[in-house]
Amino acid sequence: MVKRLCKQWFPIEYPDVWYEDITANPRFYALAATFQNKIVGLLVAETKPLTKMNKEDQDLLTGQGEVGYILSLGVSKDHRRNGVASLLLDNYLNLLTTHQVSAVKAVLLHVLTSNEAAIKFYEKRNFSRHAFLPYYYNIKGRPKDGFSYVRYINGGHAPWSLLDYMHHFATSWYIVEVCSWPLRVACKLWCFLAHAATAVMTHRCS
Repeated sequence: MVKRLCKQWFPIEYPDVWYEDITANPRFYALAATFQNKIVGLLVAETKPLTKMNKEDQDLLTGQGEVGYILSLGVSKDHRRNGVASLLLDNYLNLLTTHQVSAVKAVLLHVLTSNEAAIKFYEKRNFSRHAFLPYYYNIKGRPKDGFSYVRYINGGHAPWSLLDYMHHFATSWYIVEVCSWPLRVACKLWCFLAHAATAVMTHRCS
């Protein structure tokens, strides 16, 4: 049943051992939604240390931590747009934010760049695009591009850029009462430059 549904949901050919693992191996988290005793939705995920993630995903976090990696999330065609995928995802996120698994600092997934419905779904639920992955997938012998999407939880966050550090120090210094006039001027100048640089970068990216 699971194998048949996954073939319907995803254009990727998984080996038979993958289906055996997700139903029997305790390292996988698998949650199914059922209707009238039939599986209509499925989420499969696993938790990995950041150091065990693929090379292209190891820049997710500042410092070390664990990552919740969603391998698959799908809903049968007849039951889409009924909140099934949201229910499965919310259940998984609630699990990861409990005290027992608070070491998980980010939730990661990969998606085809052409899967606009999935991209909109995840972006609506506070996932942000992390990286563009050219030729990440092999679909029926043809390479296809992918995106990685991430949502930070339990205090996790992406590594800081130079602009992040500039903004942090500028705003921190700005609120400190400085008695020396030269230092006050230097502080305001630093704050101005940091905000200007952030505005320039934002304009370029928009």
